[in-house]
Amino acid sequence: MEQYEPDSLSAAQLAAMRRSLTNGRGALTRRSLLRASGVGALTVGGLASLSACGIPPAKREGEGPASTDYSAREKQLNFSNWTQYIDISDDEKHRPTLEAFTKRTGIQVKYTEDINDNVEFFGKIKPQLAAGQDTGRDLICVTDWLAARIIRLGWAQKLDPANLPHAYANLSAQFRRPDWDPGRAHSYPWTGISTVIAYNTKATGGRKVDSVTQLLDDPKLKGRVAFLSEMRDSVGMTLLDMGKDPGTFTDADFDAAVGRLQKGVATQQIRRFTGNDYTGDLNKGDLAACLAWAGDVIQLQADNPDIQFAIPAAGYITSSDNLLVPAKARHKTNAEKLIDYYYELPVAARLAAYINYVCPVEGVREELARIDPALASNTLILPDKAMAAKSRAFRSLSSEEETAYEEKFAKLIGA
Repeated sequence: MEQYEPDSLSAAQLAAMRRSLTNGRGALTRRSLLRASGVGALTVGGLASLSACGIPPAKREGEGPASTDYSAREKQLNFSNWTQYIDISDDEKHRPTLEAFTKRTGIQVKYTEDINDNVEFFGKIKPQLAAGQDTGRDLICVTDWLAARIIRLGWAQKLDPANLPHAYANLSAQFRRPDWDPGRAHSYPWTGISTVIAYNTKATGGRKVDSVTQLLDDPKLKGRVAFLSEMRDSVGMTLLDMGKDPGTFTDADFDAAVGRLQKGVATQQIRRFTGNDYTGDLNKGDLAACLAWAGDVIQLQADNPDIQFAIPAAGYITSSDNLLVPAKARHKTNAEKLIDYYYELPVAARLAAYINYVCPVEGVREELARIDPALASNTLILPDKAMAAKSRAFRSLSSEEETAYEEKFAKLIGA
C-alpha cells in the first residue's frame, strides 16, 4: 500500500511547515481559539440541554443501531472537526494529509470545521441521533466527556479492528484504556490535551513553580495565580495535589478540592479563573504562574524564553479529543480507513507538527524529528516515559454527578 512520505516534501515545503508553527494560522492552536472565544466552559444550562429534549436514559457500553454501510459504492466521507485542528499548506489553500489520503484511496473527504463547542455541537446532532437518523456525518471529533456520553447513549458505532491495523498497533499506552470506552471499541484519540503548570521566570524571580500547593499557598505568588475555568482541569489537578486519584475520587474528595480552591479565592491568592486568555497575562508577567494547556505553552515559549512549564510530582491531568463514527453513518468503513491513516507514523508526525498537541501515536519521534528536531524532543508533544507515567484522566461522571459537580464549580468561579 502506498504510504504518505515526508520525503516527498521539498525543502521549501518543510521550511513553510516550520514557519507555520509560530506564524499565521498555525500559531493559533485549536484549543487556544476555543478558550479565547469563551465558549469552552460547560455551563449548567449546557448540562441541562444534554439530558433534555427526550434523550433516552443512559446505558453502559451501548452500540449504535445497525446501519447500512455504503462505503464500497460511495467513495466519500463527511468529517466534522474543530477549527484549526488539521495541517494546512502555507498558502492556506490545501490540507496536505487529507489530499494525500484521497489520492491514495480515491475517497473524497468533505471536511467541515463546524465544531466550536462540545455542547453546541451536541445540540446540532442530538435530534437525529435520538430519532435513529443519519446526522450527515461519518466521523466526528469530540472531547472525552462528550464521547463518553455519546457511547453510553448507544449513539456511536463499534469500530472494526480489521480496518484499524495501524491505530491498534501504534496507539500510545497512555490512551489505550479510558474507563468510558474499554478497549477503544468505539473511539480513537485525535490528540491528547495535557494540563500543566506554566510560569514566567521573570515574574517569579527565577523561582520554579511546580505544584498546586505553591499556586495556592505561596505568599510570593498571591494575586498573580490563575486556575482554569474547566472543572475537570482545575479540580483534577487539585485532587492530585491532595493525594487523590481523579480516576476514583468520591463526592467528599470533590467537595474538599473545591473547598481548597474556594480558600484560594477568599484569600485572593487566585487572581481569576480563565479560559485561554491566561496566555497574554502570563506572557507579560501579570500572572506569575497558572494552570495551562500544553499546546499554548509551546506557542508562548517560541517567542518568550521566560515561559517555562512544570509537571507536578503529584501528576497531571490528560484529556483527549476523540474520533467517533455516529450511529447511522453511511460510510463507516471509509471513516475507519481515515482513522487508521492518521495513525501511520509519517501522517501522525505531520499532524503533530502543525497543531502542537500531545500526539497519541507511539513511535512517531523519528518522523517528527525530520520535520523539526525541537518538536520531537518536546515532552509536551511526545511525553517521555516518566511524564506519561504521571498522566491521570478525570473519571467518567454519571449525568447526576456531572450536573452536581458543574453547579458547584460554577458557583466557585462565579459563572
